[in-house]
Amino acid sequence: MGRLMKDEMAQMLGDIRQEVRLTKDWIGRDHLDERVMSAMKKVPRHEFVPSECRYFAYANGPLAIGQGQTISQPYIVALMSDLLETDAGDVVLEVGTGSGYQAAVLSQLVKQVYSLEIIAPLAHAAAERLRRLGYDNVEVRAGDGYHGWAEHAPFDGIIVTAAAPCIPPPLIEQLKPGGRLVAPVGTAYGHQVLTVAEKDKHGTIAMHEVLPVAFVPLTGRHESENDAG
Repeated sequence: MGRLMKDEMAQMLGDIRQEVRLTKDWIGRDHLDERVMSAMKKVPRHEFVPSECRYFAYANGPLAIGQGQTISQPYIVALMSDLLETDAGDVVLEVGTGSGYQAAVLSQLVKQVYSLEIIAPLAHAAAERLRRLGYDNVEVRAGDGYHGWAEHAPFDGIIVTAAAPCIPPPLIEQLKPGGRLVAPVGTAYGHQVLTVAEKDKHGTIAMHEVLPVAFVPLTGRHESENDAG
């Protein structure tokens, strides 16, 4: 990474810390885990955005990545990673691979990341990008994340990067007791709230809201499913 990009990375990390301070009353913390900040520093965000957007790669905002999808604001990526409260030996599921950036950050924090992307061209491009950049503990599959990835369940943590009116029941089922799920909950273009769901050792779910957010909608054919909040 060149000197200019190192300076831009440093600015991004500073912006994240500043936004944490500004939102501390919502998020219940005045700093993020240094493991998370270290992971954010290690991942070259410019590799995960379209070439025409690279000038803005380290700006603290979302960017379009094609197919109607976006790469999330760095602050939100860092916050969601922090809220997941992972350990180095964890296995986590991501729903909504996008460009692969969030998965790359998570890969620095856990043992294994499984990531699902419903838009096949994005899934294939992200898988190739992650492979090329050496993120060997990330596996990407094209598929409907609503239904999770039962083959590798249960998961120590689940992160969802698209909004649904309620958290999909299959994801709750695939969360390990003691695990956390972090997701935006709300309507596609209306009120959304970043939400944390915790499953205790008895399988009981406790949920708490963190702060308002704006994500692309979770898509797929599951209108007949009975959602559970």
